[in-house]
Amino acid sequence: MYLHWRWAAGFFSLVISLLGVLTRYALLDRFDPLHCAALLHQGAWLDRSRTVWQPNGCMLHNYTPQDGFTCLESRELIFIGDSTTRGLFFQFGKLLDPALNLPVGAENKHQDQSLLTASQIRLLFYWDPFLNSSHIQRLAASRGVGDGSRPALLVIGAGLWYLRYADGSGGLAAYESRIETILDALIEGNSVADEVVILPVEGIISSKLSVERARSMHHSDVDAMNSDLLHRIKPLTGKYLSLFQTPSRPLPVSLPPVFNQMLDPSQTEDGLHFSDSVVRTQANILLNFRCNDHLPKTPPMNKTCCRKYPAPSIVQLLILVAVMLWVIYTICVRRQGQWTLQREQRSALAIGVSIALIYAADRTGLWLKEHKNYTPEAFAGLCLAALVVGLGTVKRGEKDLGFLNREQTDEWKGWMQVVILIYHYMGASQVAGIYNPVRVLVAGYLFMTGYGHTTFYLLKADHGFTRVAQVLIRLNLFTLLLAYTMATDYLFYYFAPLVSLWFCVVYLTMAIGSRFNDRSAILVCKIFSSAIIVGAFMKHSWILETLFSVLRQVFRINWSAREWAFRVNLDLYIVYVGQLTALGVIKVRKHRLMEHRYWALSQKLAIGVSTSVFIWFFSFELSQESKFTYNTWHPWISWLPVLAFVVLRNANSTLRASSSRAFAFIGTCSLETFIIQSHFFLAADSKGVLVVIPGVNWRPFNFIITWTAFVFISHLVAEASADLTQRLCAATSPTLPLPVSVPLQSLNQPAQDEVGDKRAGHSRFGLKSKLGVVAGLMWIANMFWKSD
Repeated sequence: MYLHWRWAAGFFSLVISLLGVLTRYALLDRFDPLHCAALLHQGAWLDRSRTVWQPNGCMLHNYTPQDGFTCLESRELIFIGDSTTRGLFFQFGKLLDPALNLPVGAENKHQDQSLLTASQIRLLFYWDPFLNSSHIQRLAASRGVGDGSRPALLVIGAGLWYLRYADGSGGLAAYESRIETILDALIEGNSVADEVVILPVEGIISSKLSVERARSMHHSDVDAMNSDLLHRIKPLTGKYLSLFQTPSRPLPVSLPPVFNQMLDPSQTEDGLHFSDSVVRTQANILLNFRCNDHLPKTPPMNKTCCRKYPAPSIVQLLILVAVMLWVIYTICVRRQGQWTLQREQRSALAIGVSIALIYAADRTGLWLKEHKNYTPEAFAGLCLAALVVGLGTVKRGEKDLGFLNREQTDEWKGWMQVVILIYHYMGASQVAGIYNPVRVLVAGYLFMTGYGHTTFYLLKADHGFTRVAQVLIRLNLFTLLLAYTMATDYLFYYFAPLVSLWFCVVYLTMAIGSRFNDRSAILVCKIFSSAIIVGAFMKHSWILETLFSVLRQVFRINWSAREWAFRVNLDLYIVYVGQLTALGVIKVRKHRLMEHRYWALSQKLAIGVSTSVFIWFFSFELSQESKFTYNTWHPWISWLPVLAFVVLRNANSTLRASSSRAFAFIGTCSLETFIIQSHFFLAADSKGVLVVIPGVNWRPFNFIITWTAFVFISHLVAEASADLTQRLCAATSPTLPLPVSVPLQSLNQPAQDEVGDKRAGHSRFGLKSKLGVVAGLMWIANMFWKSD
């Protein structure tokens, strides 16, 4: 019943998500498929300090000088207007070149200004508070047609002086007449600039205005002026339902009403001019509007406002088509007349549908993407909710299942993964007090890698090729498929490569001199020797850089040696602690130390020490200056809280016999959740979050729907990957998605993998041939990748 309920909830959430995005796109997004209008018209501050602005349904990119250089090198930007436009002009310049020296002093405020950035981008400001000078007419008359002969951006903004000096200027009527004249001129000179933006009349904070300004400046007048602007300049609209097509516009002019939504009384001192941080965000919005579609379209795809997704490359298309053809062949040709899908057909369907959904979610505009938002209350609330669900689904077995049994390790992986997913969704890595314990959770996974595989090799003594192939294929099958489909980097999904590396280290440690593994002293020496060798290898960065350089030259594999070294060095020794723990547990059981008269006392002492270790660790990690300081300690101390948890979790038979079904369910697909989260729970290659309905207020709904659908897909992929691995390796035994403990009672039983090897003995060369073909196809894909 419990299993059926989980599958029903997952399937229902996936259907709701699909119907939601398709309905939203058909009714709303078809008129603004690139979310340019959303960028300029709708949004909200995500944080209380008003530093992170969230446009509805897309991600705002924070521009750097290099981004500005890429988009606007040697181009000209023109700003015409009053003091609010001048402030925008200055912040625009600081975004493009933080080293610019801005003019100061009251004597310069009513003058034209000019700035030149280090990348030769020229910014011009013309002081024209009534918009009645000849600058706009001159630009309209020039009608530059080449990218180099016309401004890259023209920004026009004024209006408050018509209210401040209403008697001499003519007030509202004069402003509206002037805007009509300007729009007529811009329409006639259709190529005035690449983009023309007319700013809304800036909102005022009446309570902070001076007495003189308050007499003539009123909210109602500002609203009337902006209402007139909005009716004259319609929002961006599109004609066709297209994921890749740039929408057309009725006027060559854009209006960003969102600028006034960003204003808050706390951000101004005089009621007219707002803080540099607010104005800088406004400048950043204009840069996103003008430049996003001109920046390189490579992962991470985290610039989703006013930007077309790139069409899939030849390699991506071939992979997508090949997967779909394989699904069709498996279902239609190999069904042999049966109406019920067999396991092979279900696995093919699961992989095909999952790849298609993940690609649609993070490489098209069907699903929306928004920024992460960390708040302590939300993070604590989600963790508490997960804890309640986990404890509410605890079941107790009828007997003691043993130390680190399968149910327990699945549960351990599950709750750790839930915390990590919440941590990533909230963007909590900025908080050192959360980042540091999460690092320990990753160390816990790697501890299980050492413990689980060492236990297997000590009990089964199977060092054959088939076993190695099973584990590596199971870990990397979907990871590699996803990397090619999404045009990302294999190391981007760092957990699968990391666990694969440490499995290979454990395998070599156990396989070399395997006939001596029954001698504890020799095995301990092997483990310490392996730690010394791997540590020395990682300490000398030139070795890794040389290896990666060879991979780049021969196979066109572009991996970052620095990033990989960081990942490996951060948990350099925890796997060896897992190996030593596995050896110790086996020896304890073999020599029946649990029956020793001092065993109970030892247990109590271990529980006390473990509790003290937990208290010390949290005190220590919270006292560190930053997460970077903690990182220097982590490789040396992470084993302490990990072993403390293991001791406390196995403190008595009741705890060993009990496990949480909800957490264990997540644990059985923890590898897939690690991989898929970057595209189908998070978004924009893990930089944002996936959204069905845009808007900050809809975050709880989006979280529930995407979470449930994400876990459902991850479980489908986990089962399908295990089945495909089994078929590819021609073995009869199930494969291990992540290392788990092997029951110690199986010490005298025949190894399933050995049986599988014997049954598949005739096809072992076939397995190597299959892997050789796959490696060859990957090499060919890499060769063509650069030419796409």
